[in-house]
Amino acid sequence: MNPAPVTTVDVLMTLLADCEDAWDMPDRSGDPVDILDHDRQCAEILRRDFPEDEELQVAGLVHDIGHMLVPGDDAGHGVHGGHAVRTLLGDRVARLVELHVVAKRYLAATDSVHAAALSPSSQRTLVAQGGPMTAEEVAAFESDPDFTAAIALRRADDAGKIVGLTVHPLDTWRPVIERVAATA
Repeated sequence: MNPAPVTTVDVLMTLLADCEDAWDMPDRSGDPVDILDHDRQCAEILRRDFPEDEELQVAGLVHDIGHMLVPGDDAGHGVHGGHAVRTLLGDRVARLVELHVVAKRYLAATDSVHAAALSPSSQRTLVAQGGPMTAEEVAAFESDPDFTAAIALRRADDAGKIVGLTVHPLDTWRPVIERVAATA
């Protein structure tokens, strides 16, 4: 079941605002911050580290909306989110949203330090998401044209879970979302 496409910036901004006090796990056993706070932290990390790549930043801002669209489907939240934003934000943003789960599986297979540092929730959901990649999956993913950006998004995703961190309000992202949407 795919959620309906998000077709306007206003609808996307409302959806993101609705992520305040919404959680990646319905019982709140997942990330220690709500989806909106987590997504803004992730986007700000990407803005700091990749100031020239607004598509990557916006992918960070929307990467977990799939949790809101189809609650309880952790394994499919990347696909659901990517499907929802593709029409408005374009194929690259949608693919990065989809690939943030794939990148987690990659890092679990190739970076033991990163894998050991995953939050308890991320460790638990990794199993439902397919577990660490096989050697064949690793090789295929490394050849993906969005590999580097997907890894950057994943690392920001894992870092953006700090309770009480001050981040910019959601409305400061509207001009960036509008620019990305205009070129999609």
